[in-house]
Amino acid sequence: MAFPFVPSPAWRLALVAGAAASDFFDGMLARRFGSSRVGAVLDPIADKLFMAAAFLTVARSGLLHPLEIVAVLARDIVAALGYAGSWLLRRPTALPARAGGKVVTVLQLLTLAACITASPLARRLAWATAGVGLYAIWDYGRAAARSRAQRAHGRRGAQRQIGGA
Repeated sequence: MAFPFVPSPAWRLALVAGAAASDFFDGMLARRFGSSRVGAVLDPIADKLFMAAAFLTVARSGLLHPLEIVAVLARDIVAALGYAGSWLLRRPTALPARAGGKVVTVLQLLTLAACITASPLARRLAWATAGVGLYAIWDYGRAAARSRAQRAHGRRGAQRQIGGA
């Protein structure tokens, strides 16, 4: 969370690179050694907080319109709302990372780097991130619905077995 307090573009780029490396390596370690329940919850929260803090800091530069910032963060906003809703309903669903979500993360990091360096590509990257983010939202929603249907089908099958026994 040091990003807002680091005024140097070079140091901000270093923080973005560190966040990217951390995300890559902790994912690799989780796949190799298994992930903990706490890690499975805290890691995405930390990633989303970093992105939000970084993009809100970059928003002050005026390079991107506030709606473009929201569009870039749309996948994270929807994921946070979905998690909060499932937690409130006491039906948390753990969904593994999906390709669309990984692409959004890479595009968010590239957009962030473009904003830090005042690249003319920043707006294009922001809209590409938003477009892939919409796909990722749809894809995660579809996966969650499938997971919910499979759990419901499994419960019905178990009830039939108990009732028929």
